[in-house]
Amino acid sequence: MAEAGAEQVRSILAAAGASGSWDWNIAADALRIDSRFAELYGLEPEAATRDLPTATFFAAIHPADRPRIRIAVAGMLAGAERFSKEFRVLAPDGSTLWMHGRGQAHLDENDAPVRFTGLLIDVTERKRTEERLRIAQSAGGVGTFEYSDGFATATVSSEFCQLLGLHPAAVLPVRTINSVLCDGEPLLLPQPGSDAIGDTLEAVFRIVRNDDGSHRWIARRGEVVREGSGYRLIGVIYDVTAAKEQEAKLRELADTLEMRVQQEVAERREAEEALRQAQKMEAVGQLTGGIAHDFNNLLTVIIGNIDTVVRRMDMDHDPRMRRSLENALKGAERAASLTQRLLAFSRRQPLEPKTIDIARVLTGMSDLLTRSITETIAIRIDTDAELWKVEVDPHQLENAVLNLAVNARDAMPSGGGLTIEARNVEVRDALPGGCLPGAYVVVSVIDSGTGMSPETVAKVFDPFFTTKEVGKGTGLGLSMVYGFVKQSGGHITIDSTEGHGTAVRLYLARKQQDVLLEAEERRPSARMGNADETILVVEDDDDVRAYTVGILRELGYQVVEAQDGDGALRLLGGHDVGATLLLTDVVMPRMSGPELASRARALHPELRVLFTSGYTRDAIMRDDRLDPDVDLLSKPFTYATLAAKVRELLDRGH
Repeated sequence: MAEAGAEQVRSILAAAGASGSWDWNIAADALRIDSRFAELYGLEPEAATRDLPTATFFAAIHPADRPRIRIAVAGMLAGAERFSKEFRVLAPDGSTLWMHGRGQAHLDENDAPVRFTGLLIDVTERKRTEERLRIAQSAGGVGTFEYSDGFATATVSSEFCQLLGLHPAAVLPVRTINSVLCDGEPLLLPQPGSDAIGDTLEAVFRIVRNDDGSHRWIARRGEVVREGSGYRLIGVIYDVTAAKEQEAKLRELADTLEMRVQQEVAERREAEEALRQAQKMEAVGQLTGGIAHDFNNLLTVIIGNIDTVVRRMDMDHDPRMRRSLENALKGAERAASLTQRLLAFSRRQPLEPKTIDIARVLTGMSDLLTRSITETIAIRIDTDAELWKVEVDPHQLENAVLNLAVNARDAMPSGGGLTIEARNVEVRDALPGGCLPGAYVVVSVIDSGTGMSPETVAKVFDPFFTTKEVGKGTGLGLSMVYGFVKQSGGHITIDSTEGHGTAVRLYLARKQQDVLLEAEERRPSARMGNADETILVVEDDDDVRAYTVGILRELGYQVVEAQDGDGALRLLGGHDVGATLLLTDVVMPRMSGPELASRARALHPELRVLFTSGYTRDAIMRDDRLDPDVDLLSKPFTYATLAAKVRELLDRGH
């Protein structure tokens, strides 16, 4: 009957999840176990039928847990009443299992312990679940808590403490938990005795972390478990700061969406306008380039021949004939100026930039401006004392300032004031139209004239646009200035108000201060040539070539001529031609002027080269500027300009 009762107990224990039982006889120092205990410890089944050494109890316990359990068992043998410990055991198959040992001491009439009995309950699955939960909480940054109504503390996980910036603990006071909340935030956990709890724990709180003082957003989720008149709160918290910040950005974006749409639209229109302007300039440039070469060749012949006739006329000739020729010469020169302005607007004019002092240039223009402006207009030139140096073509800068001054004069028919300023300016933010931040010398031409409407200002740089009467202007003055400034790497702005005048500002990039100013060129006079100086003229236009050769021979030079590059190279390769200077057109069929010059210098390294052209394109230009070692005589040229330029090159080598 006793054996049957014991088996019934073991069946009940197994159904309850017990893995084995023990009975430790303290007085006899003997241990009795059941078959499940024996199986768990890897003992033979018959070990469950006899007394075992008490050391058998510790044999399968994990070495890391064994000292802790020995101490607990020693306490039971010394008179402690309850035993409740979790520890690992090593199963016969090598696996590790978690056991919860629960036991009690049995006392005699003198309260001395005589027996220590208990159960082993397998909690491996629970431990593994807790392990998975712990890893999930750690990886996901999720903290858990449990709070019972009326208590002043809550059970929490280490991640819970970490999220709030608190020292790790298994139990925290509710007051400590709520102390991290920002002012005005609801309580994260209710104070003891509080009834302020609903049916859900869903909420978001703003906290100040206890460790580093950073502001974070924490979300709380969980359940409210009602138990009679009380309740328990079981839930989690996690950081939602990133989501909150993103939400704020989206809200800000929504609040400013209309303004943003109106903007960067405005920016698209500005970009489209800039593209339209660039395309327009490119189209004008292509048109200009197509006609400039032939047109300037024709003007060279026209101007040259009129100039020759005028020079050879005796003073006693009919004055009316001389005036007619001089008027024809002026008309041809105006036509040449028109082509030059178109080239300037389309950024295809050959620039010869030099490092200059703008203050000196403007001061030197004083007499020219006085002659060009009526006495009813007061002219004032004002520059900074320590003006930065710039690198621009000085002659083109003079033309630009003069054009602006003449425009200002025409805008003040009843008189007024004209101010020409030069200032050092640091541009810190990009200006509309493409002016990048940097250091500039700004040349301003300011008048007190009639001003312009916004619609007119929008068109002033367009070629052929003019507000003047028919025959009073070409509409290329401001176009030329615009092209010159852009080709020089600068920027131009115009501010105008009807009835209050106009201010045009040229932004010219600052040159480093350690560069030396380039000396102003002294224009050589048209001195005669020497018979021992031979010039090879290469020009595909027969009329231009004849005119050029005629002037050079009149000046006293020995001259040979060729129609193209191949003919020129044959002459240079012979022994009869010892040319000192090669004067060649830039744009020619089959072989360009620069290619001819390169091959000619291979034959005669000391040969000097002078290019002539009515349209340079990119043949002798780099970054919209003449190559440093290039000498160019633009068409149309006159007797005087050709004579001076040739003499300059020939004298440069002596």
